[in-house]
Amino acid sequence: MNVHDIALTIFQGLSNLGAWGIALALMIEIIPSEIVLAYGGYLIASGVVGFIPAFLAALFGGVMSQLFLYWLGRYGGRPAVLKYGKYIFIRPHHLDVAERWFVRYGPGVIFSARFVPVVRHAISIPAGLARMPHSTFILYTALAIIPWSLLFFFLGFTIRENWADVQKYASVYMPYLLIVAVVALGIYLWVVKKRDAGNR
Repeated sequence: MNVHDIALTIFQGLSNLGAWGIALALMIEIIPSEIVLAYGGYLIASGVVGFIPAFLAALFGGVMSQLFLYWLGRYGGRPAVLKYGKYIFIRPHHLDVAERWFVRYGPGVIFSARFVPVVRHAISIPAGLARMPHSTFILYTALAIIPWSLLFFFLGFTIRENWADVQKYASVYMPYLLIVAVVALGIYLWVVKKRDAGNR
């Protein structure tokens, strides 16, 4: 059974829940968020769910899915991550890369890393290990989820029945998202540097 078949089976069970189905599909982290959101865009185009409820569901589900990983790092520690990470498709090398990014760039990387495949989900774990404040983590995560959700809603709305092939269509837009992520990280590092210089 391929990803499309798995996604379709799950979505058929969640479609009757409307917007809540989108939130739950994002929270259980079985299917890539790109496909879930593209399906959400398809539901919007079909009139099954309104844009505002779908967007709020995507924001809630996306934040909660990352909070679960954050809590795993914060309350379970690295041993728990290494033991249970494989069940949520996070391997030790994903964690190693995410930890290096977090140490090097600081909390602002929580936003930028959301657009980088290798560390997109794993970056939440070192934030938990470092006991990053919940409010800061949620803010940066939500700010990244907004453009991500809008892009894939748009693609799903546009390609409709071809929503399962969204990753192919998204490849055109991903370089622009990466540019936004790099620019945002650069601005964050500049602000932090200026702040630290002012405190000396």
